Amino acid sequence: MSKGKNYTFTSESVCAGHPDKICDSISDSILDIVLKHDPHGKVAVECLAGFNHLIIAGEVTTKNKINFERIARQRIRDLGYTDPKLNFSDKSKILVHVHEQSPEIARGVARKGAGDQGMMFGFACRETEDLMPLPITIAHKLAKNLDKVKQTFKYLRPDGKTQVTIEYKNGLPYKVKQVIIAVPHEEKIELEQVKKDLFEKVVKPVLGEFGFSVQPKNVIVNGTGVWHMPGPASDAGLTGRKIIVDTYGGYARVGGGAFSGKDPTKVDRSGAYAARFLAKNIVAQKLADKAEVRLAYFIGAKKPVMQEVETFGTEKVSHKVISDFMKKILDTSVEGIIDGLNLRRPIYLQTSTYGHFGRPEFSWEKII
Repeated sequence: MSKGKNYTFTSESVCAGHPDKICDSISDSILDIVLKHDPHGKVAVECLAGFNHLIIAGEVTTKNKINFERIARQRIRDLGYTDPKLNFSDKSKILVHVHEQSPEIARGVARKGAGDQGMMFGFACRETEDLMPLPITIAHKLAKNLDKVKQTFKYLRPDGKTQVTIEYKNGLPYKVKQVIIAVPHEEKIELEQVKKDLFEKVVKPVLGEFGFSVQPKNVIVNGTGVWHMPGPASDAGLTGRKIIVDTYGGYARVGGGAFSGKDPTKVDRSGAYAARFLAKNIVAQKLADKAEVRLAYFIGAKKPVMQEVETFGTEKVSHKVISDFMKKILDTSVEGIIDGLNLRRPIYLQTSTYGHFGRPEFSWEKII
């Protein structure tokens, strides 16, 4: 996507009640409870949500007793799944298969090493105030606003997806070409009413915030013409399946591991946060207009085996200056990331919806 080229780019987001996000948020709720009482607790928990069932599986090592089922039921209620007629609710059957962390992995983590292997990427650019790509930023805003208006339009049900296509001209965002929204609703409400309400209360306000508009004909709501049954009864959910939604909307590279349900010794998560912190600060300090930071670790590694930066020809200073700057602002050893970004806190539930990046409340989004 070079300067001077015309193209379109599409990114999607999902609502908090999407099946995959139900699973992400339950996994992160468990992580937060563990860290609240045991900052050094170890968590790697995943969920599978299906027709009237939820399975919680993985590893948790902590000095406190955790009631996994109670945490899950509370989160399901918070997401609006309280009606058994939806075939997934806080009354659905829950199976728990959780054990302690593998001693072979724990051996490396105890020495302040990485709890997993893999590569992580962080990205930043100048398309938004938060130095994120515009398509995913708008998609998240649409999803968040869609969830918000469910308090007004009671006929809307949990679950939902958004998608936006941006047209670029000379390498810069030019206009919004299309918006797509999918949301379940009560059977008695006509689709035309849903379209009208969402165009006025979701689409127009969000696009206006970014200085864009779109014609109603370019907004698609429920492409098949009907959606009434939300959540896992229609489509099973899994923790970690929305990694592109969680990161940069496909605009930039992402690593091989998901985030939710993992404590910060898992560099899948903390390494990705560190890479974003470094990339964002490179761009914020005007060392480059676009930056991608690459990290890699192996299980037990205290420091990354790869730390590189790509600026796509937009750098304003030498590569050495940028590399020295990265080393100065954050120690990318596992312990250095955890301490430098203050990650042993119950902050993770809020990351499980609307993306992990581009949100100033998170420590990895701070500009030095």
